[in-house]
Amino acid sequence: MLTLKVITENTQEVIDKLAKKHYDAKAIINEVLETDKKRKTFQQLLDSNLANLNTISKSIGQLMQEGKKDAAESARQLVADMKNGNKKLEAGMKNAEKKLTELLCQIPNLPSDRVPAGKHAEDNVVEKTGGVIPALHEGALPHWELAKKYDLIDFELGVKIAGAGFPVYKQKGAQLQRALINFFLDNAREAGYMEIQPPYVVNADSGYGTGQLPDKEGQMYHCEVDDLYLIPTAEVPVTNIYRDVILDEKELPVKNTAYSACFRREAGSYGKDVRGLNRLHQFDKVEIVRIDKPEHSYESLQEMVDYVQSLVDKLELPWRILRLCGGDMSFTSALTFDFEVFSAAQQRWLEVSSVSNFESYQANRLKCRYRSDDKKIQLCHTLNGSALALPRIVAALLENNQTPEGIRIPKALVPYTRFELIS
Repeated sequence: MLTLKVITENTQEVIDKLAKKHYDAKAIINEVLETDKKRKTFQQLLDSNLANLNTISKSIGQLMQEGKKDAAESARQLVADMKNGNKKLEAGMKNAEKKLTELLCQIPNLPSDRVPAGKHAEDNVVEKTGGVIPALHEGALPHWELAKKYDLIDFELGVKIAGAGFPVYKQKGAQLQRALINFFLDNAREAGYMEIQPPYVVNADSGYGTGQLPDKEGQMYHCEVDDLYLIPTAEVPVTNIYRDVILDEKELPVKNTAYSACFRREAGSYGKDVRGLNRLHQFDKVEIVRIDKPEHSYESLQEMVDYVQSLVDKLELPWRILRLCGGDMSFTSALTFDFEVFSAAQQRWLEVSSVSNFESYQANRLKCRYRSDDKKIQLCHTLNGSALALPRIVAALLENNQTPEGIRIPKALVPYTRFELIS
């Protein structure tokens, strides 16, 4: 969340920047300032009362020594009354602090100056493109038909077992999944990321720390009995490793990678664009996470973008990088680059990765800080990216590499699949 210091010292700038995300912040910012004013008033009164209370308490003994019992008794009564009053002031201050936190949690992160204006996905800026869009043979099929033809993925069996959006991968389909996971993890380790195997459920504090909670859109699966949440991405447990942690400057940047299954309700997602692997409730993904110093975080962001580009290049997929406009960004992001690969059979671009810098927004919620060489403690910047999400990568690989003889496996992946052709 935004720091109170940023809001109080740059009020109009905060309101103006959030307008780029199409968020009208004026009313809630004014409420934040008013609530903070009340909190400070309670604090000042309490500090003053405590000082007076200390003085009066010390006077009681002196009054007793001087034989002024009535005055001493009056002082004792005054102390008791002041203590009761202080309890009310403390309660008022705590309520103001609670409300202040609740308000701050409702305010999105500020967009970077590099975020383009715009309201919808159509307003995103194409930064870069690469790869070659294949010309498919006559009668080429979309991936859901290929999955049935070669017995790779059973969508109907997934419906039987769990419901729509939970496919069952079989034979070479399952092997392809495992090959991609290992390929992505090996590449991440070679790029200097330490591998983590995180839990697939998190508590509410973890969901709050990375901004998934409060879950305004109801996209997380909640295990109500144990009050745990199925993770929507490994970003959540991995970033929360550093919740309430003070790192030394020499430890930065922290670079972690993790494979996990991901669980998303995807409420409200219907239609032809969600067919097959295009949108699932459960899917596999390898994530990269960085914790960095503020002055280095945008250099780290570019390194992460370059790294994801290297993966799609190795997979021989046609790709493009989008710089997201204000209206298409997430609640928590300051700057996001999306990667899309082209699906030749569906004739459309499929998102396979988002790489984002959250600046200090998550770190403030997490209390993730670092101690600089001069012993000053300040908030870190957090970043993450998909490297990569599997479903649409699999869809594009199946569709773009289909031939009359079968589905060709990219050379970089063959050591992992141990087969060159699905036939």
